[in-house]
Amino acid sequence: MTTNQPNVDATVGDLGEQGILDAMLPLLDSEQASLGPGDDAGALRVRGTEVLVSVDTLVENQDFRLIWPSGLEHRAYDIGWKSIAQNVSDINAMGGHATGAVISLSLPKDTSVEWVRDFSRGIAEAIQGLGAQKLTILGGDLGKSQEISVTTTVLGECEHGKVLRSGVQVGDRIAAAGRVGAAGAGLSVLEHDRNEQVWSRAVRRLVQAQCRPVPPLESGPRAAEAGATAMMDISDGLIRDAGRLAKASHVNLELESSALQDYAVRLEAASELTGTDPMSWVLYGGEDFGLLAAFPEGIEIPEEFTVIGAAKPANGRRAVVKLDGKVSKPETGFDHFG
Repeated sequence: MTTNQPNVDATVGDLGEQGILDAMLPLLDSEQASLGPGDDAGALRVRGTEVLVSVDTLVENQDFRLIWPSGLEHRAYDIGWKSIAQNVSDINAMGGHATGAVISLSLPKDTSVEWVRDFSRGIAEAIQGLGAQKLTILGGDLGKSQEISVTTTVLGECEHGKVLRSGVQVGDRIAAAGRVGAAGAGLSVLEHDRNEQVWSRAVRRLVQAQCRPVPPLESGPRAAEAGATAMMDISDGLIRDAGRLAKASHVNLELESSALQDYAVRLEAASELTGTDPMSWVLYGGEDFGLLAAFPEGIEIPEEFTVIGAAKPANGRRAVVKLDGKVSKPETGFDHFG
């Protein structure tokens, strides 16, 4: 009996580019593309609407480690999952749905083909598991490199009109949806020297929030339909991203720590393990890909949003974020070059 499946011990160097594509593409096939992987570019039907575009990159030893200090091996599946999650989150933050994606994958020559297949399964199952069934993989690029790097470009559309960062009005309520701080807590656990064999189930759930984030994909369109004046995803930390929202709209955002306590309580298992104040993850931890939105007074906010503050007039030229009345430092949170 013959089989087209590659040997599980094969590497990408053994197969070459076409062999790698033969291993990946059957897992990413879709009937939604008018022209999918295989040509120089993909084509997606657009029904007279504005197309959203976003791109993000995951780089080995910058955005993930193959082996963490805790001893956990970072699965290729999770890298594939996260490459989708962080990009569909950007479309979600505009109030839209993701419709198409192209993926550029660069690999060392000795990467196993099974790694590539696991990566592809992560992509495919993220699309289904996150509820992004409208998303079609249109194609991409494959190259050789010294480290693993994944760049994903996602297209999307807005049924209710796009929501920008610059629309916050004085008096708007500021609200968050999705997880806040969980991925930051998970990252601290991964970087900690406590062996992963001693982790509790609660700690493992936080690690999964970092490795396999779950953005609240229906909340973006729901917020847009409800009348949100502005919105963005929380990718680099609540305070840092709130500062971007404040700057874009030229208003001060005044947040209340009491409204954030429930988020901190959910992180106590990681706090006990690492000795870190859980509120620091809520305020400064990134990559949960939840939403930060502004809603005018008098409209009904979708129930999954928690009001955490309000928009106030900016004093002078500089718009700031205040926590319990004190100005927060704008440089706090994640920075690729920090």
